[in-house]
Amino acid sequence: MKQTEQLATDIKRLHNVGVNLVNAIQVEVYPEQMATHFTVNLKKDFEAFRKSLPVFSNVYQAWYSEAQIVVKRFLPLRLNDFISLYEAPKSRKELKKENYTIEDYLKNSTVTSGFDKKIVAGPADAILLVQQQLNILDSVTIRLESSITEITEILQADLLDKMLASANELAKNGLARSAGGVCSAIIQQHFETLRNKYELKLPKKTPTLKDYNELLQKAEVYDFGTGRQIQYLIDIRDICVKNTKKAPSVSEIEDLLAGTEKIIRSIY
Repeated sequence: MKQTEQLATDIKRLHNVGVNLVNAIQVEVYPEQMATHFTVNLKKDFEAFRKSLPVFSNVYQAWYSEAQIVVKRFLPLRLNDFISLYEAPKSRKELKKENYTIEDYLKNSTVTSGFDKKIVAGPADAILLVQQQLNILDSVTIRLESSITEITEILQADLLDKMLASANELAKNGLARSAGGVCSAIIQQHFETLRNKYELKLPKKTPTLKDYNELLQKAEVYDFGTGRQIQYLIDIRDICVKNTKKAPSVSEIEDLLAGTEKIIRSIY
């Protein structure tokens, strides 16, 4: 997980550099418009902002090389798109607005037309291309977050499976109350995962299984009928953990074990 965290940090750094590059190219192409936007609309110090930005040509190549590696590794289907925004196509016969690239910008390539030298393809056309590259890089972040979630869910499922196996073993050896306690921990852990997944808030710092059950029903994670079945399992759990006078029956423990497995297998 440390490698994943480091990767996330590196991608965030690349994102921040990319944002600065987008801002830098806009300032280089449209200095007066950007100055007006900052001073008049945003009421901010444009000179301070400008000085905080890199010189595009000094920083872009290193950013492009590193970002390209990240895209190649995690989003290979978008790699050609990422590269084509930078590299001038070898088959290009003439430079036009439609085929202008970031490489052309770095060469300060401009195409004009007519007596008045109207620009038909030039530096301004590269701004959107840099933004598109940044968008592709940001897609990697979404992909990575999805992968981390998937890995976490796999590890969680594996842990709960092992705990359930332990509960079954305890029950077989006549340790019904201990088996009930393990089932309680399994259900609570799964419910906490669901609470985080659906971004639900509990009113208590130390919620009970009943609190979780009511919260998840209210959020319609599952229906009322399922909630009643879960409450039945909670009642058995209470006999195992809280009731020192009454012991859970064999059939109740079997119901608790089967019900716990059903919860972690069917409620997502």
